[in-house]
Parts: sequence; structure tokens; C-alpha cells
Amino acid sequence: MHVFKNPYFLFPVLLFWVNQYLERIREVFIPFIHSYFDDLLAMPVVLGITLQVYRWIHPLKNSFVFTPTQIMVGLIYFSFLFEGLLPMWSSTYTRDFWDVVCYLIGAVYFCFLINKKYTD
Repeated sequence: MHVFKNPYFLFPVLLFWVNQYLERIREVFIPFIHSYFDDLLAMPVVLGITLQVYRWIHPLKNSFVFTPTQIMVGLIYFSFLFEGLLPMWSSTYTRDFWDVVCYLIGAVYFCFLINKKYTD
């Protein structure tokens, strides 16, 4: 099964798009959702897309999965970039420990529900 057909991937993608539509087009801002929802969905969406690209190019195809170490590297990278570096360079970004918690929850979700071997 392609990652793009996995309902556990499609659900966060749909939620992300709905949230972006409400915020950017309809200008609806629910404070808690506005602050943390995208961070919660980031890891399943980004790692899911990345996994699908790897499956297209890797010899193992749909049997390819990320190791826990690779998922952890993605988590650390996002946390360092979005909660460490970017707030130093731009006032658009703010440091927030709870964003890292959301990235972690998203990474665990990805690990157990999306990052699975499939055989066609």
C-alpha cells in the first residue's frame, strides 16, 4: 500500500488542510488549535511524504520503513530548527516546549500507524 492511500496518513493531511483553510482563507483562529494543531500533524505529514518518496526510489519499495533512529533524527531536526534556530532569526517564530511535545506525539503516531511494511 502506498503511504498516500493509508487512512492514518490521509487523516492528518485532511486535518492539516482544513485547519489551514480555516486560518488562512476564513480567518478563523481558535487559540489552542492555532498554536498546536499544525505541530501535532507535522511529523505524520512530513515523515509520511518522505517515506513515500523513499519507497519510490529505494530497492525495498513498499517494504522500506524508517528505523526508530531515523524517526528520532527527524524529530530532533524539527525541534531544533523550529524551536531553536528559527526563533533566533525571526520574530515570526517563538520557542515553545509544547510544540516539541506535539512533534513527539506526531512522531509516535507516525511510527506505529504509518511506518509499516506493505507487500503488493
